[in-house]
Amino acid sequence: MRNEGAGGGGRVPVRVLLCGEPGGWHWTVVDDAGGERRSEFTGAGTRWSAGGRSDPEPAWWHRRLAETAEGLREAVAERLTDATFREFGVEAAITWFAVDDPVAWEGIVTLGEADPARFPGRVPPFVVTLEPGRGALLPDANLLFSTRAADAWTTLDAVSRRCGTRPPKSSFLCGWAGHRSVRVGRGTLALSTGRDENGVERLAEICGTRAPGWSGNPEMRFRLDGVDLLDEPAGDVVALLRELDHDIVRRGRTVRLAASGLTLYEPDPFPVGGHPAPSERAGRSGSLRSAGAPLREPDWPGAAERFTGVSLGPPAALAPL
Repeated sequence: MRNEGAGGGGRVPVRVLLCGEPGGWHWTVVDDAGGERRSEFTGAGTRWSAGGRSDPEPAWWHRRLAETAEGLREAVAERLTDATFREFGVEAAITWFAVDDPVAWEGIVTLGEADPARFPGRVPPFVVTLEPGRGALLPDANLLFSTRAADAWTTLDAVSRRCGTRPPKSSFLCGWAGHRSVRVGRGTLALSTGRDENGVERLAEICGTRAPGWSGNPEMRFRLDGVDLLDEPAGDVVALLRELDHDIVRRGRTVRLAASGLTLYEPDPFPVGGHPAPSERAGRSGSLRSAGAPLREPDWPGAAERFTGVSLGPPAALAPL
């Protein structure tokens, strides 16, 4: 995203416009003096072109634009409220109205008190403790690899109620029997299920993503052996895991602990609107998008950055053939 800001000259934002065109998506903040500031989204998925062709759009195209617009509205809301907090110490909530669904939207900005989670120690974090070979422990529940699918979905429903977010979202991922995700703060907790040799659908993978910067309310943390996997610089996390005798394998933008079934993911270098891309898994490999040869020691891109994703499945030695 370019030209990011809450407005111009210290003016309070009152309206936001989001527009998608073949040349890309952009958003404009209108302040209380009528001034405007335009910002453009960059990255994969923000542009489209008919290439001179006159054939009609495919049936799925409108849905694709609607999904893109939904993600960009969320990105705009996060960026605007962060900028407003930095400048004025308050939050900015946006109420959106469709002008030309799905490519044109107008939002009315309402200012409110700062979220207490922005101040350290005010709101306890939502901690997900990963236990390789077993699953994960949540504040009020357990997610074990022996958990049946219905119980896993019930747990996600409880998480959404606890965190005051929308109900879990179901998605199709090739190679999995089911996949659902729920928001926790600005992070995402996702579960995938598979069928065992008896045909019973059980929990098969636990995933979490979290964007850089303020992590929302509540803050979601993923811990393994006392290490905050998404809170410390990536290089420090790798060093700590090595000290704990974990065997580390690096490839592309991923770090894998094969014996534990755990994979860590660096930020997507070209996300839509500056946000981490969602999972792009292709089957049971349990990996997000990754490419490239193993990186050389000791230098590797993003060592000073934080990981933005983590997934845990049954360890390789225990996984079914």
